[in-house]
Amino acid sequence: MASSDRLLQVHNLSVSFDTPRGEVNAVRGISFDLGREKLGIVGESGSGKSQTGRAILGLTGPGSRVTADRLEFDGINLLNADQATLRRVRGARISMIMQDPKFSLNPVMSVGRQIEEAYLVHTRANRREARERTLSMLASVQIRNPERVYDAYPHEVSGGMGQRVMIAMMMIPEPDIIIADEPTSALDVTVQLQVLAILDDMVSRRGMGLMFISHDLNLVASFCDRVLVMYAGRVVEVCEASQLHHAQHPYTRGLIGCLPSVSHPHEVLAVLDRDPEWATAPSAADP
Repeated sequence: MASSDRLLQVHNLSVSFDTPRGEVNAVRGISFDLGREKLGIVGESGSGKSQTGRAILGLTGPGSRVTADRLEFDGINLLNADQATLRRVRGARISMIMQDPKFSLNPVMSVGRQIEEAYLVHTRANRREARERTLSMLASVQIRNPERVYDAYPHEVSGGMGQRVMIAMMMIPEPDIIIADEPTSALDVTVQLQVLAILDDMVSRRGMGLMFISHDLNLVASFCDRVLVMYAGRVVEVCEASQLHHAQHPYTRGLIGCLPSVSHPHEVLAVLDRDPEWATAPSAADP
């Protein structure tokens, strides 16, 4: 990837936490670059996927330590940036779509006011402009009656519609990068595909970079351009998404072997055998 195409550079990123039982290393020396592409990050729960996304935005929380040789976005050193700089980056230039809208949306504010707020914080628009922009964004995520949904509260919309609202809220400032943390895991398959189609269309049309965090290998293989496979806080393999099912690392092969298949049914699904050396080997480098 040419340096001019890199939106985000992450080199030797580590995230650790102090706990009553001692230090926990959640992310251990991973490296990758993100351009105007869809980059998938896959792995089991606890592999460090979400903490990688949160570390980029400085959202790892109290008791955490984040270190890196480089954590840079558009010439901004995110690792040493002050809070004022990070506030200018979060939302306006890098947005994060959380896993479940029920826990991300404010239950006592209408949907429209929450999206408006995301726009007003990052622009000099007035309330009228913000309302018009919000209705336009609701329509762009294929909500049929934007005026009705604008006045609705989060508990009055379905899970699929709530996730569309979250996408609209994160997209409204027109950021350069979207970090999507399991954005469809709480949705049924039909709605999941609809939401992914909307996200894919918006990212492609606006030339954004997307970091798509998931544990669903089939989904990532069909949706993303490149894939990082994480295990125990490390990147064990990097490959083109179209070649994910031909991956070589035994951990990736094990994950693929555990997937059920309608066309090739197994009487008993395979169980992943883990090798302790996977957790201690150096992280795979981003090509």
